[in-house]
Amino acid sequence: MELRQLEYFVAVAEEANFTRAAARVHVVQSAVSTTIKNLERELGTPLLERTPRRVLLTDAGAALLPRAHAALDAAREAADAVAEVRGGLRGTLRLGAITTIGLIDLPVFLGEFHRRHPGVFLQTSAAPSGSRGLIEALLERRLDLAFVSGPGPCPAGITLTDLAASVLDLVVPADHPLAKRRTVSITELAGLDFVDFPLGYSNRTVADRAFDAASVPHRVAIEITDLTSGVACVRNGLGVALLPRVALGEGQGVATLTVDGADLDWQFSLASPSDRTPGAAARTVIAMAHEMLRRG
Repeated sequence: MELRQLEYFVAVAEEANFTRAAARVHVVQSAVSTTIKNLERELGTPLLERTPRRVLLTDAGAALLPRAHAALDAAREAADAVAEVRGGLRGTLRLGAITTIGLIDLPVFLGEFHRRHPGVFLQTSAAPSGSRGLIEALLERRLDLAFVSGPGPCPAGITLTDLAASVLDLVVPADHPLAKRRTVSITELAGLDFVDFPLGYSNRTVADRAFDAASVPHRVAIEITDLTSGVACVRNGLGVALLPRVALGEGQGVATLTVDGADLDWQFSLASPSDRTPGAAARTVIAMAHEMLRRG
């Protein structure tokens, strides 16, 4: 049994599809199919049930999957240990990121990481459903590490490394009736049109919880997926928004107010699966994120 066979098997098991699995491990689909068939022949039993719509695990496949994960994790840790002795990081790190980072310039961060550690292939992706989608990808082992944000307790099966904390401030156009005030009660926000993120994004979760707790309707007129667009919509009079204070900077053409009587705490973190120790590359990403935030 070879590590490559286990890698391909895990990819198919998690993607439930040979085409997606092949794209994930960067080989043609026929190579994945042949490798899996050879593994099944060696073990003397089918591991996957192939259906027209998806690929399912057999009982034998389900028994093998956690042991395949353990073997691949052990191999990665061994490679990390050797690479550290040799003075350089190697391997692949699958990094997820919310599109609303703001606190960290992601292209700058990725470029700096690549210059320092050119031997690491940093595969970066965003989730269309925000932090919730990234957490699901981590739990399904489709990601190794992810920049996320959100309120409340840490999700089960996830370890969070806190990077920064903030609150959501109310952002209004410069000519808005509230613009000259410093604070506003959440009850005064009833009836206003909001620019906000889709369901699943942490900003939206924080806002929805605060409005629900105050029994105030939260009317979302426009949905956006990044902070810059949110500020631009507010500036152009399309609504008001609740956005992280620490990521806003000096917005021109808008005013910011503190919202009283509401829990609008917002946390920015790096998330990793709890059932495996972060590898050397993941630990380096965490250290660099702290470094960039201190510099910023």
